[in-house]
Amino acid sequence: MTRHLLGERLFSTDLLFKDFFDRDTAFGSIIETKPAYPVDIFLQNDNLCFDIACVGLEKDDINVSVESNTLKVAYRKPNIESNPSDVEAPNYVHRGITRRSFDMGWKISADYDLSKLDASMAKGLLQITVPKSENAKTRTIEIK
Repeated sequence: MTRHLLGERLFSTDLLFKDFFDRDTAFGSIIETKPAYPVDIFLQNDNLCFDIACVGLEKDDINVSVESNTLKVAYRKPNIESNPSDVEAPNYVHRGITRRSFDMGWKISADYDLSKLDASMAKGLLQITVPKSENAKTRTIEIK
């Protein structure tokens, strides 16, 4: 990626080609360059952590469930045609905020205890923490 610093703004030549390879175009189904929904997955203090961007959604809109060893997170966008709004839709120049339905799932290793999963939401960020299983934690064995 070629980047140029112009004043205080960072300009990326990749932006010139963004719409050409956007997932909503014919090339989107061929070239998959980004996840379907913004998710960060990381390890922190023996926990498996998920940060999922849920801009404009309320916690009651999102379904977090565990099935077998799979963590599932889903949101179904309401059908606007069946729920007409009194507010006219804006005439967008650019749409960058994603409010589309999603249904994601991750198989979680037995090293993590899904029965102790914790989920919270604040400022449009859904945070899910799965603690490491007690059986999977490193133990020091005394030699006799």
